[in-house]
Amino acid sequence: MDEDDEEWEGVEQDAVSDSASISEDGDEAPQLVPIRSEENGEETATQGPATASGRYVPPALRKQQLAASAPSEETLKLTRQLKGLLNRMSEQNIATVLADIEEAYRKHSRHDVTNSLTTLIIDGISSHGAHLDSFVIIHAALVGALHRVVGIEFAAHFVQCVVEKYDTAHSAAKAQEDAENRGKECSNLLSLLAELYALQVVACVLLYDLVRELLAGPLLELDVELLLKLLRLSGLQMRADDPSALKDIVQLVQDKVDAQEGSVGSRTKFMVETLVQLKNGKTKKGQDADGAGARDVVERMKKFLGGLSKKRQVMAHEPIRVGLGDLRNADKRGRWWLVGAAWAGDPLVEHNHQKTQSTKPEDHDALLALARKHGMNTDVRRNIFVVLMSSEDMVDAATRLAALSLSDVQQREVVRVALHCLGAERTYNPFWALVIQRTTTPAQKITLQYALWDFLRGMGESRVGGAEVVKNAEVDAAPMDTSGSVGETKMENVARAYGWWIAKGACALTTLKPLEFELLQPQTRRFVKRLLTHLFISTQVTSPVAPISKATRKREALESVVIHAARVPTLQRGLLFFLNSSFKKSVDGPEGEFVRWAVQIAKETLAAGVDVNALEDAD
Repeated sequence: MDEDDEEWEGVEQDAVSDSASISEDGDEAPQLVPIRSEENGEETATQGPATASGRYVPPALRKQQLAASAPSEETLKLTRQLKGLLNRMSEQNIATVLADIEEAYRKHSRHDVTNSLTTLIIDGISSHGAHLDSFVIIHAALVGALHRVVGIEFAAHFVQCVVEKYDTAHSAAKAQEDAENRGKECSNLLSLLAELYALQVVACVLLYDLVRELLAGPLLELDVELLLKLLRLSGLQMRADDPSALKDIVQLVQDKVDAQEGSVGSRTKFMVETLVQLKNGKTKKGQDADGAGARDVVERMKKFLGGLSKKRQVMAHEPIRVGLGDLRNADKRGRWWLVGAAWAGDPLVEHNHQKTQSTKPEDHDALLALARKHGMNTDVRRNIFVVLMSSEDMVDAATRLAALSLSDVQQREVVRVALHCLGAERTYNPFWALVIQRTTTPAQKITLQYALWDFLRGMGESRVGGAEVVKNAEVDAAPMDTSGSVGETKMENVARAYGWWIAKGACALTTLKPLEFELLQPQTRRFVKRLLTHLFISTQVTSPVAPISKATRKREALESVVIHAARVPTLQRGLLFFLNSSFKKSVDGPEGEFVRWAVQIAKETLAAGVDVNALEDAD
């Protein structure tokens, strides 16, 4: 198999300009150049003299182009509805507003709702005058709620748009020489980013990048004002998240002030004093009193966001760890923070950027032939294979799979096809794990369990699955090896995928319950050790491509996954035996240190479950 046919990498395609189109004969169609009317200052579209071909545009075609560029009546109605919800939103009814927005997502295109909502919130925040802190906090809380309910796509799009608007406002404010006429757009948008950070939508990386940029040039009055604003809202949290970065920034500020000693104003001195106090963990009483009311609102909004999971299903909602440079270069480098859109260092990224977004007929035929070559022996499997192989990223794949309108039985084939493609990759491709995580249904969770049992039987664990499962294996056969031996690359790929799925709730750790851990085959022992290692890492990271150095040490995240095994006594004892026997030796360095920590937490969680079960048996 050619590498181009076999490997798929989800890459965010460059957006095609709306102002250009291609005519039927293949020539570039003339563009409409907007000109400004002298009478009313409004823009009207007319045929510009500098069109690509210089041809005349008939009035009928001109009207069609104008109609295509204008928002539809349905979009205008949606915008009015969302604007009404935002106008009525308060701390008391934010839950009701969230429910109404969820309903809008069910009735309208996700793209339209996301774009309209993003524009309305940003335009409302970035007004010329100053806002109350509570106003900004409530809107940031709504974004945080949608991050949990709708998914990371909304929050990522929103944050990118806020940064773009902030850049524009900051440039305009710098160009405004009269400080009195300078608006508060830039300050308001910075406050919004600070509150998004407080509510765990973005991580401290973005805010530290903003601080460094403000300190990059001379200390202007505007930049000092913005720095003070940011420190007042987020200083303590930034210090707690990354104190070493704060020390570097304090040193940078002090060096800059020393260089400008003769021209430093009182506000700049106050900012330096505030930074030093923040670094030392001290704040003035007056500053604490000023921000007490806003912090109370933030705490109430945090409780609101934390309670969402009790009333509805929520998505993974870890803070988006994206920097300022990544956001500004998203169209060139891809949006890696969408976990699967694109990632740096991949040689296929540049190649895939040149591909068209739609699958051409000849490409479709080639993919069908490739599907048959890979043993896709039904129309359903072949269609799923073509959709997955031709998708731009995991979001596009999930959307196109939903458009197939598969039944519950047919949806199981998505797991089978994805697992086959995952195992066929020469190196691990997280796209397959992310697609299954995003599209998992109850039927697919069961299929993930059976597919893992098939895989384990392929490594010689003939007892896994029970006699009834083995007897019916031909009915639900997977396109996977059953020869008694599995290639090392395939074993590693499957172990990483199942580690991610179990950590993120697409599959349960109890899937391993049929294993007899004391009698495992050598290859199975290596597979289970790799699976558990990747499971430990996946509970501490937000992206399947994140290195182990990025893993956190959140005990609760690991315990919440391992505790499920404690409810099955045989699995509980088997895992304890396996952890004690197979993880005796570990590599040195950060990786070994992390694995030892994770194994210890897992053993303590399972041991606590053993004690609880013993008490219940005694009762």
